[in-house]
Amino acid sequence: MAEAPKPPDPGADFAASGRRVIEIETRALQALGGRIDGAFSAACRLILACKGRVVCTGMGKSGHIARKIAATFASTGTPAFYVHPGEAGHGDLGMITDADAVLALSYSGESDEILMLLPVLRRQGNPLIAMTGRVQSTLAREADVHLDVSVPEEACPLHLAPTASTTTTLAAGDALAVALLEARGFTADDFARSHPAGALGRRLLLHIADVMHTGEATPRVAEDASLGDVLLEMSRKRLGMTAVVDGEGRLAGLFTDGDLRRMLADERIDVRATRIVDIMTRNPITIGSDALAVEAARLMETHKINGLLVVDGERRVVGALNIHDLLRARVV
Repeated sequence: MAEAPKPPDPGADFAASGRRVIEIETRALQALGGRIDGAFSAACRLILACKGRVVCTGMGKSGHIARKIAATFASTGTPAFYVHPGEAGHGDLGMITDADAVLALSYSGESDEILMLLPVLRRQGNPLIAMTGRVQSTLAREADVHLDVSVPEEACPLHLAPTASTTTTLAAGDALAVALLEARGFTADDFARSHPAGALGRRLLLHIADVMHTGEATPRVAEDASLGDVLLEMSRKRLGMTAVVDGEGRLAGLFTDGDLRRMLADERIDVRATRIVDIMTRNPITIGSDALAVEAARLMETHKINGLLVVDGERRVVGALNIHDLLRARVV
């Protein structure tokens, strides 16, 4: 008669279990660090020499890790994708060209679905990098480069669920991706181009020219404008400010809602007789149209202002923006 399952232990020390898992996986990663050697460098050189893409494959938990490694490669300058080894044997093998390199993950090194692909990959001439936990396994022996991701023990107390081993495999994949990123000279701008819809992409790709108000939408008045003209321009353009420009369109000063409030609070100022050139802010903070939008956000935060005028190299006013434009663009 089968033994009844044990009921959950309400007094279990969950924190102690969690710490034990972290300690086991930390030791596994430290051991892996000592094995990042010539084989690792050979794998990097093989991938750099690849004219096609890196095809990552693995079964079960190794498959999940392979998917993540492929995604990390692809977003850091190494074109890659994942192929399920079981589906590869039923037609998806056609996705792999002779220009591609293959990164195969199998902790045992004996996954039937992956071993079945080896003769075809060999005939096609695909370079093969293997990550296994057994140096003498079939996959390790057949690979052009083998990366040892073995662990002394799994964090699972039953020594069944892949835990520490998937952590080391994932870390080895991250190490490859970063080493290749550095070798390629991959930059933050390159990363942003792969992530245009994300927050980082917006921060690194969006320029002032993409969000500023231009042409007739730019608030501006001449130096001889009356205060009434200034208030009308600010009301029409609704940016909470206006540029004051000379006859050549060059910036002479700035007048904002805040300036207006301070002026009205000063009883010494005659609103009707005051000229805009006497109350405007000279030499205001400005920005160029080719600057990143995130730089405008930084300037606004640093100087505690809500808007910026955009000028060209000769200080001509070419646009304007405020904090609401950055919010709409989701830069801040």
